[in-house]
Amino acid sequence: MANSDEQKMEYTYLGKSGLKVSKIILGCMGFGSSKWQDWVLDEKEALPLLKYAYDKGITTWDTANTYSNGESERIIGKAIKQYNLPRDSLVIMTKCFFPVSKEDVSQNVMSGGVDPDQLGLINQYGLSRKAIFAAVDASLKRMGTDYIDLLQIHRRDPNTPIEETMEALHDLVKSGKVHYIGASSMYAWEFLQMQQVAEKNGWTRFVSMQNFYNLLYREEEREMIPMCKATGVGVVNWSPIARGFLARPPSATTTRTETDPTMQILVDPETKKLRNSDAETVRRVQELAEKKDVSMAQIATAWNLSKQGVTAPIVGVKKESQIDDALGALSVKLSEEDKAYLEECYQPKNVVGHK
Repeated sequence: MANSDEQKMEYTYLGKSGLKVSKIILGCMGFGSSKWQDWVLDEKEALPLLKYAYDKGITTWDTANTYSNGESERIIGKAIKQYNLPRDSLVIMTKCFFPVSKEDVSQNVMSGGVDPDQLGLINQYGLSRKAIFAAVDASLKRMGTDYIDLLQIHRRDPNTPIEETMEALHDLVKSGKVHYIGASSMYAWEFLQMQQVAEKNGWTRFVSMQNFYNLLYREEEREMIPMCKATGVGVVNWSPIARGFLARPPSATTTRTETDPTMQILVDPETKKLRNSDAETVRRVQELAEKKDVSMAQIATAWNLSKQGVTAPIVGVKKESQIDDALGALSVKLSEEDKAYLEECYQPKNVVGHK
């Protein structure tokens, strides 16, 4: 395998902003409480991984208030305090929109099926001014920090006027509680509409888009990524290895791939397995990995890093070796022929990620 110890972390600007982020971003959805999702690591297992990532130069961490109902943010805050990590050396990215259950950490309101109002969470979700301000204050308290480097709206809120949302975000930036703002999965026209409202009113614009993008789901290449590239917005894509599908042979599986709702995008609804075209893509990732003597995850991540318009992929981990693996992807070089070979079998899918 490639020797990741020889690879130094690289840093890059987030779009046209002056903020630099590590080219591998640590995804912290998997840190929190196993009561929320059984594939999530509890505090005891998560804390050492945060420290290990930091020591390896992965200083940009992505989380959300809804992950494990605030536990992910709390663990990040504990890591900063316990390991005495300089706050100025970290870029903390979090999100607001989904509800956070205050009574039951196992309640996964994010996945739907539950009316937040019935849980007593009225005005405690969405992108109203009241909800955003309360969410930011709660996130700051959980993480024990005075500011959020990048606050992202987790989804678009169809029930709140765009003007209300964008002005609230702008006011948070002006207050110093938030330094930059970004958005996550939505249609390209919706994202552009929000940007235009901000520009028209002289408010803060989004500097980043966090979207679902990998070798098995490339629909973002239609409009979102070209638009971000043209307007100077950084793309920080989530699930670069497709929830693990691109990190192991097509026949292998894990608890997460069997239970994660996102996986329904990628599997055949009848067989619950990868479609033939996607299985062939995975096989080619495996073939190239063996040829280059690197891991499959490194090939999939290197492909992401090679795509114009992508700033940095967000990588989730469960052990130190996966951090080394992600770091090692920076030194994996794919030729144009390699990329064409990996992309050749792709079959278009319905555009998703905005729900």
